[in-house]
Parts: sequence; C-alpha cells; structure tokens
Amino acid sequence: MHYLGFLKEGDPRKTVFNRQCSAPGSTFAFDVKGGEKEAFALLDHLQIMKVAVSLGGTETLISHPASMTHSGVARELREEIGLSEALIRISIGIENVEDLISDLVQGLEYV
Repeated sequence: MHYLGFLKEGDPRKTVFNRQCSAPGSTFAFDVKGGEKEAFALLDHLQIMKVAVSLGGTETLISHPASMTHSGVARELREEIGLSEALIRISIGIENVEDLISDLVQGLEYV
C-alpha cells in the first residue's frame, strides 16, 4: 500500500510532507497480486469507480499509471521508482464509502 499517511519517521519524504501538508489526503495506491493482466481485470470489473487519469473531483477515480499517466516513462525508470505494472491508483470521491468498498471487493474477486 502506498499512502502518504504511512510514511515512516526518518524518511526524507516525511519531512517534506510534514512541512507542506496538514493531512495525507484521499489518494492512495496499491499493487495487485499478479501484474498488469490482473490489474486490468480489476479495472474492467468496477461498476462505481471511473477509470481516468485525473486525481480527483467529486467522483472516485482509479487508474493504472504504467499505461496511463506514466506510459511515456521508460519501464526501467518506472521499476526503479516503484511504479510497477501491477500498480493501481485511487482518488476517493464523495460516494458512499460502503458502495466504494463493495465495488473494489467485487472487482478484486475477478483477479
């Protein structure tokens, strides 16, 4: 799980985060077990979350950065910075949290 709220003390990014932010926010990322095929299967089976490259608005958006926002970045560099083919990024909107959880759970059932 990749989330600013999980940065550890001593991590240089934590110092920047503490200086610039008052809270971690509603965007996080995680790696789907398997890889790109499994990540796409998850995306293909969502009903509420919308696949889009933006990081937010009022609706929950989900993306596959390796093939969307970072597709122009060399694979070697993506791997070096921890952006795998299995990575999924979510920006939470204002929908009912139980609906979002159910959507994600049912999508993960296809993986």
